[in-house]
Amino acid sequence: MQALILAGGEGTRLRPLTSTIAKPVVPLAGRPFLSYMLEWLGEHGVGEAILSCGFLADSVRDVLGDGSDYGVRLSYIEEPRPLGTGGAVKFAEPRLEERFLVLNGDVLADIDLTAQLEAHERTGALLTIALYGVEDTSAYGTVRCAHDGSVVEFVEKPGPEHAGPGLINAGAYVVERGVLHTMGPAGTTISIEREVFPRLIGSGLYGYAASGYWLDIGTPERYLQATYDILDLNVLTAVGRRIAAAGSLVADDVSLEGHIISPAVVDRGCEIGAGAIVGGRTVLGAGVTVGAGAHVEGSVMLDGASVGERSTISSSIIGPEATIGDRCHVEYAVLGEGAGLGSDSVLEAGARIFPGVRLPEGAIRP
Repeated sequence: MQALILAGGEGTRLRPLTSTIAKPVVPLAGRPFLSYMLEWLGEHGVGEAILSCGFLADSVRDVLGDGSDYGVRLSYIEEPRPLGTGGAVKFAEPRLEERFLVLNGDVLADIDLTAQLEAHERTGALLTIALYGVEDTSAYGTVRCAHDGSVVEFVEKPGPEHAGPGLINAGAYVVERGVLHTMGPAGTTISIEREVFPRLIGSGLYGYAASGYWLDIGTPERYLQATYDILDLNVLTAVGRRIAAAGSLVADDVSLEGHIISPAVVDRGCEIGAGAIVGGRTVLGAGVTVGAGAHVEGSVMLDGASVGERSTISSSIIGPEATIGDRCHVEYAVLGEGAGLGSDSVLEAGARIFPGVRLPEGAIRP
């Protein structure tokens, strides 16, 4: 089986994290994000994945390589410009087989793709959309199906006043090659959701109600939620299986004078000072420094980041090589690569510091 992964977006909702890191390889619980999708595909018999990418494409290749580390043969196709979800599929047409999967590249999931394929064959569909049930549909368009699973209607985001439980598009499709013939020529901008799907209603478009775990990690809040869910074993992953066996994943060469509370991931070369606490649901990348008496809780600190003495970090994302001074309080914030926050500062309530921006001591106070 073959899969096409759509990963050409710039990840604007995740900035400043994605200002310098391509979203497909943003570290998630110590691994490139897309590695989770590749392993998920491999578990359902996918032997080849084509990654349709654009922004920072070379860096994605450098990190993921040929996919051999993740059990899937990986190749790349680079869009000349953003072509939309359908345009990206059409652009990849020369590389696609008679039947293939299409997946949005910003989803962490463990839904049963094998069962979706079986449903696709059973109905004789041209295209089968994985649907996922949510309690609040206000942030999504919903999909309505007949009793036989055929799609009858797409409903735009209903808004909070009309929202409730419903099925949403989970961004995983089983596609027959014949669908490509309904699209415009390669190189044109096409939305598979707004242009292709509506034309297929009544002509072979089906939905498959999936169970399991599904999350779009496109915002800092959801990125943190995905991290927590991996550490809490709410989604089936190889990292989770290792945490289940060990409680936390701590590299052998970590310099530890403080305490680590499970579950946590602490990569090689980290230094945790005297009296410091790395709380549960925390991930420290390689070479992270946590100063004496500091407390990091429910946060992600990427490679080379540091936090000074007696500072507290909670529910935040600290980018690579970013620095936080002494006696700071950081909560619900994101620092981009190489950003800096001077000592005796407070940063909270969704604040973001972009890459390379350095704020002096006491620059931000409550």
